[in-house]
Amino acid sequence: MDFRQEFIEFAVGQNVLRFGEFKTKAGRLSPYFFNAGLFNDGASLDRLAQFYAKAIVASGLQIDVLFGPAYKGIPLVAATAMALAQQGRNLPYAYNRKEAKDHGEGGTLVGAPLAGRVLIVDDVISAGTSVRESVDMIRAAGATPCGVVIALDRMERGTGALSAVQEVERDYGIPVVAVATLEDLLAFLGGRADLQANAAAVAAYRREYGVARG
Repeated sequence: MDFRQEFIEFAVGQNVLRFGEFKTKAGRLSPYFFNAGLFNDGASLDRLAQFYAKAIVASGLQIDVLFGPAYKGIPLVAATAMALAQQGRNLPYAYNRKEAKDHGEGGTLVGAPLAGRVLIVDDVISAGTSVRESVDMIRAAGATPCGVVIALDRMERGTGALSAVQEVERDYGIPVVAVATLEDLLAFLGGRADLQANAAAVAAYRREYGVARG
C-alpha cells in the first residue's frame, strides 16, 4: 500500500474522514466529510506530518522555507518541519499572526525569514483565501511562493468549471501537492468490501461535481 492509501486508511481510522450525508459550504450534499482539525492529539499530528513529508519529498519541489498560514497552518508547518528533519531534510519554517504585534519584534510574521522558494503548508483549499493571503505575504517579503501542500484534494469544481485547487494553480502559477486526492479515496473504497455503499455514493458525487486532473 502506498502512502496515499495509507493516509486515507489513517484518516478513516481517526474518524477525520467520515461517510454519510454532509452539506458543503456550496450547499451540496456530499457523501463524505474531511475535517483535518480532528487530528488533535500528539500521535495523530505526528503521523499526519509524516504523510505531509512524504508528499513533499515525492513532489520533487525545490524548497528553501516552509510557511504555515494562521491558524490551522501553524501546527501543520511546525510538525511537517520536524518530520522532514527526521528524514534528513532540515528546512526553516515561518508562520503569520492574524493580528500584527506592536511590541517586541513586531509585525505579523514569526519564525525564519521568508527568502527564496517558499512552500505553503495548509490543510485543504476551499475558497483559496488562505493561499491568496499567503502568496501576498511571501511576495511582500521578497520571496517566491513555489507551491502549496494540502492533506486532501476533493477534485470538485467550484462556481465555474475548475476546482479551487485548479484555480490556485492557474492564478498563481504554482503547483498544489495533495497527500491524497478524491481518486485515491475512490481507489481505497474500491478495495474495501465493507465500504462498497460509500464507494458508490462517492463515485456518483464525483460524476456530478468532479473535475478531471491535469
